[in-house]
Amino acid sequence: MAKRLLFMLFVLSSFGAHANTIYKCMKDDKVVFSQTVCPQEFRQHKIEYQLGITTEVDSDKRELKEDPLKALLNKQTISKEKLLQLLDAEIYRLKQENSYFEILRASEIQKLDRKRYWQTKPKDDPSYGIELQEITNRFNELTKNNINVIRVLNQHKMKISAETPPDEYMSN
Repeated sequence: MAKRLLFMLFVLSSFGAHANTIYKCMKDDKVVFSQTVCPQEFRQHKIEYQLGITTEVDSDKRELKEDPLKALLNKQTISKEKLLQLLDAEIYRLKQENSYFEILRASEIQKLDRKRYWQTKPKDDPSYGIELQEITNRFNELTKNNINVIRVLNQHKMKISAETPPDEYMSN
């Protein structure tokens, strides 16, 4: 059971950071994982990964997901609640990404420290300082970009929340 859960987590993570849902397609003794719904001849389980929790649901009934951007481009409306939910999800993702950047930063600094140690260079060696500053600048820039996007998204959330008629949002 633990091996199966680890495998599902690996499969979910291998589909990328943006994919929260994959489909487990089964026919006879064969199992295939897909980012899209399974072909009609396959049985289907929907596997979702959200907030660190993986759930698997038998979902043989097909569902067609509507892309919010396509809906907007087709002049369709999206509910105020759904838009706020999408904004919250993106803000959460960016905050998680910033946490991940801090882990990567610490790892790269640790690698740099090991390199300096094995090359028997002192901590005040100029090349060490330059490489440390490059690492710091790179991750500061990545984090700063995400913080700026989070700020803009929060402004949009406040603007949307302040609007009174939820039914008329984006119905122009």
